[in-house]
Order: sequence, then C-alpha cells, then structure tokens
Amino acid sequence: MRAAGRVAAALLLTLLAACAGPGGASAGGELKTASDVTAVEKRAQIRVQLAVGYYQEGKYDIALDEVKQAIAVYPEYAEAYGLRALIYTEMGQLALADENYQHALRIAPGNPALSNNYGSFLCQSLNKPAEAMRHFDTALKNPAYATPVRALVNAGVCSIKNRNIDAAERYLLDALRLNPDLQATNAGLARVYFERRDYQRAGFFINRLIDTAKLDTLPADTLWLAMRVQRKLGDRTHEASLAAQLRKRFPGSPEYAAFERGAFDE
Repeated sequence: MRAAGRVAAALLLTLLAACAGPGGASAGGELKTASDVTAVEKRAQIRVQLAVGYYQEGKYDIALDEVKQAIAVYPEYAEAYGLRALIYTEMGQLALADENYQHALRIAPGNPALSNNYGSFLCQSLNKPAEAMRHFDTALKNPAYATPVRALVNAGVCSIKNRNIDAAERYLLDALRLNPDLQATNAGLARVYFERRDYQRAGFFINRLIDTAKLDTLPADTLWLAMRVQRKLGDRTHEASLAAQLRKRFPGSPEYAAFERGAFDE
C-alpha cells in the first residue's frame, strides 16, 4: 500500500473517532455532538471504522463491502464515500475514486479532511495540480480543521509539481511552524531550495530530515533528492550512504536508474 494512502486512512480514522457522527450539523444548525447521533448513524460509523481497518490491511474487497453496508444504513454519510474513494485509489480504479470524492463533497462541501484528500488525489493520481489547489485552500480556510499541517504539506508538494516554487515555499514554511519534524515538510523544503539552486539551504533541510527520520523509511524520490543535494555540497560520504539505501531498497526504481546513469543534474 502506498504511504500516502496509509496516511489518508489514518487521518480519516482520526476524523471518524473525533466526530460525533456523520454530517456536520444537527437539525437546528448547530455543530453535531454525541447526543445528536442517531442509532442508525452509530451503526454506519461502526461499519466504516471496520472498513478502515480492512483497508489498512490491504483487504480491499472486504473494506468495500463494509463501506457498502454503511452507506446502505446511512446514505448521507460523507466520510463513507471518502473512504471508498481511498480504497478505489489503491485499487487503481481512479474514475470510481473521483466519483466517490465528488459525491462525498456534495454531501459535506465544507469538510476539510475530505477536501484535503480530494486535493491530494487530484494532484498525485490525476495529475491536476492546479485544480487540486482550491481544495487544499478550502480545507485550510476551515477553522475547525484539526490537522491543517497535512493540507499545508500537500499544497506545498502540489505547488512544486505545478512549478510554483514561491507558493510551495510559503505553504511548507507554514507547515514547518506547525510541525518542524514532519518528514514531508523537510523533504519538500529541501526540494524547493534545490530547485532554486540554493544548495546550502537544501542541505540544511536534508540534514534535518536525516536527523529526524530513519534512512530506511525514506521513499526513493527523497533518497535521490538527498543524494543530489549531497553531491552539490561535495559530501560524498553521505551521498554513498544514501546510494546504498537506494540500491538496496529500490533497485528497480526510476530514481536508481537515474543514479546509475549519473543524471544528477537532470
């Protein structure tokens, strides 16, 4: 399972645990609390929580069946559609994932976790970074969003993909202020400064990343970026250590192929 999918599932599970129930408001227009949750909604919540567990184990068919039962019990459960979108994304069913995200956001248009997840899907899975940005911004404008750092990082990474390096720096520096040790934040800022050819700053964030994360947890693109930064700084010892990790863990990756042909400046 992709790391991004696991993170999104964990965030969704946190959201489900924190929410009093599906939807966002009670009949009187107030925020929903535990006393507003009906027995039907509680049954749907249990089904979705089970589905999250199966999803995290890679048991997608069982997870989908649990989601289906949750929706049968409570058809307006936005997070159920959001979870089904995550499952379909992992299965490579991108059209179905897109359809479920859109349906979820029609039910709960201001839901920040769903907006963030949909933005990430649009950017990474459908390669629509410009369209994705408005969904990150929707999430960040919601004062009730419990994990804005996730949307900030996603917006920063997506801005890099959209070649808007200035915007990426702004989003990622805001994320850094909220959580200075987050792996994706330091990797993103290293990429920002590498793109600007500010190799000293890029090296600073690569070193922060290496200090706060184990090498064997870094993905191939981050290892390759770190190698390129260390090459620019003339640190062949760290470069060799990173190369060993890339060779050991990702021998068939595009990043390792780039390393093999010496494409440090591509």
